[in-house]
Amino acid sequence: MVMIAYGTRQSFGLYMRPMSVDMGWGREVLSVALATQNLLMGAGAAFAGALATRWGAAKTIAIGGGLYASGLFFMSQSTTPEALFISSGILSGLGLSACGVPLMAGVVGQIAPERVRTTWVGLITGAATGGQLVMLPFTQYLLGAYDWVFATLVMSVCVAMILPIALGISGASKAATRLTPETQSIRDALREASRHRGYLILLLGFYVCGFQVNFIGSHLPAHIVDAGVAARWGAIALMLVAFFNMIGSWGCGWIGDRYRKKYALSILYTFRTLLIVGFLVLPVTSWTIVIFSAGVGLTWLGTLPLVSGIIVDVFGVRYMAMLFGVVYFSHQLGAFTGIWLGGHIFDTTGSYDAIWLIAILLGVATAIIHLPIDDRPVARLVKA
Repeated sequence: MVMIAYGTRQSFGLYMRPMSVDMGWGREVLSVALATQNLLMGAGAAFAGALATRWGAAKTIAIGGGLYASGLFFMSQSTTPEALFISSGILSGLGLSACGVPLMAGVVGQIAPERVRTTWVGLITGAATGGQLVMLPFTQYLLGAYDWVFATLVMSVCVAMILPIALGISGASKAATRLTPETQSIRDALREASRHRGYLILLLGFYVCGFQVNFIGSHLPAHIVDAGVAARWGAIALMLVAFFNMIGSWGCGWIGDRYRKKYALSILYTFRTLLIVGFLVLPVTSWTIVIFSAGVGLTWLGTLPLVSGIIVDVFGVRYMAMLFGVVYFSHQLGAFTGIWLGGHIFDTTGSYDAIWLIAILLGVATAIIHLPIDDRPVARLVKA
């Protein structure tokens, strides 16, 4: 389910040029819709986590899959910016909030043995972009052989498969609830987290992560074409990101089970920022695209198992999905900013240079602020 949901979501960058040219819109139109999708995806994640605690994860995920499939269908029929905003922005965003990584990671995190919990979540995270390896070339083929309307219709059919598959995890979601008895209310859990400085730092850091990766995911194909490189390299770049993310997410999860997660996060942000610097100062060629995409892929979603691991270490597993959903909302606020600002700056200046520079400065600051995080369990867990 994660492969389907995120594989289709990560292919939206391929629609930027063909849709803008076909409809006579600037890139900011689709950028705003995708930015809103990312924003609502994060805003709804915490509510989906709380809903799954009450209703069960299977029902919640099935509802999300239905909303997402509907959003893609209506996106294919959109003839105005307003219709595109409602379909690909609002409906798809709300759907993704309930059938994405935060909720899946919550279920897996509650069931996984403690010694390998972060590794398991890393595998789920890797599957998120593993879907790109299938969906990206498939979408690129549909766009080349047909058009963006037909491609979007096919994607909506693929996403609709999430509904029946969700029934297959009903037993696992019930087992997760039984394994984690309620020891505090939702309100108490949120209050406890909001008063923890380390949790607030994770909120800030995840904002930057969302800013960087979603700007890159949505605008890199167009940036490559603007530099005079063939359009197929945009799809190749996103496929490389997907492949190396599978390695990086598992690797970050493995590291998180053995070393201090906050230090791993600091190193990850530093490495990603250095890659952006290199890509900005060097000419855009097939070699720099390959190196940049592979390197960024290693850091792409590796933050998710590390951040969720810190949340579990500090607050426990009962409300992991909800607390991670709140942090994920910050991630998607960054995604909204990165995607929209990328389109706005390009339409205003005709270049992405300014947004690349902003991504670098944010990355440096984020690498530093993670170092003082207090990742010890709260007093409530120590007492228990």
